[in-house]
Amino acid sequence: MNIPFGFAGLIAVAAVIYAVRALRVVRQFEKGIIETFGQYSRTADPGLALLFPPLQTIRMVDMREQVMDVPPQEVITKDNAPVTVDAVIYFQVTDPVKVVYNVANFALAAIKLAQTNLRNIVGEMELDQTLTSRERINTQLRLVLDEATDIWGVKVVRVELQRIEPPQDITMSMSKPMNAEREKRAAILEAEGLKQAAILKAEGGKEAVVLEATAQKQSAILKAEGQAEAIKRVADAQKYETEVVYDAIHKGNPTRDVIAIKYLETLIKMSEGPATKILLPLETAGLAGALTGAVELLRDSKNDGKKS
Repeated sequence: MNIPFGFAGLIAVAAVIYAVRALRVVRQFEKGIIETFGQYSRTADPGLALLFPPLQTIRMVDMREQVMDVPPQEVITKDNAPVTVDAVIYFQVTDPVKVVYNVANFALAAIKLAQTNLRNIVGEMELDQTLTSRERINTQLRLVLDEATDIWGVKVVRVELQRIEPPQDITMSMSKPMNAEREKRAAILEAEGLKQAAILKAEGGKEAVVLEATAQKQSAILKAEGQAEAIKRVADAQKYETEVVYDAIHKGNPTRDVIAIKYLETLIKMSEGPATKILLPLETAGLAGALTGAVELLRDSKNDGKKS
């Protein structure tokens, strides 16, 4: 039986189209729900899945962890303070069959469930508790959502509150004590700084006075030591000079006349100067004798000169 070439071509094209529709690729992060006549048949793992269209269809389910935003809503706290709360939910599909057949719109259902439980949790707390118990609210909301979504084949990994915002007037009234506390700390720090500066300045002045007094004392000591050393050296020089003169006089075996003349010369030197001086020789008798001898010596020298 001969089959026309055109008809064979149509069969080949139809076969290719059927094969393309029958072979479906399931990606690594997906799983496929295969239905036969609208009824669940099997779950296709990542890879190549074979279908029998049009009898069978496939739905792809994303198995990755996903994030869902919970829109902001106004919640009344236990002490009747309105706060605006919003959150984000991180979830992951654990059973693709349940998430497809047990809930029509998981995203919408999860958002409404989160909003309802947020109102319940925050409504049991006072305003101050809501502002300081963010982790507690996250934990409670996650436990409630995880338990409720288990039947949907979804696991709630974590819940994070993005914002807990009280009204503007409450925010301003709450900020006043904090501003006052900051101003108080600033004033205390400034006073401490001024006090420390005054103490350091006083200590610096004290140290400067002590150092100046020490320097003056050291200078006076050095000056006194210098004067004492100078006096000692002058006295030693005078003593040495006296000893030299005394030794020279004794070695030269001078007569009383020579001593008398030296004594007179010394008195003349002592009487020099503008000041008034009174000299009281100690040995007047010896001085008179010495002077008499000196006069006689001078006469003899004159007479010898006339004779010659």
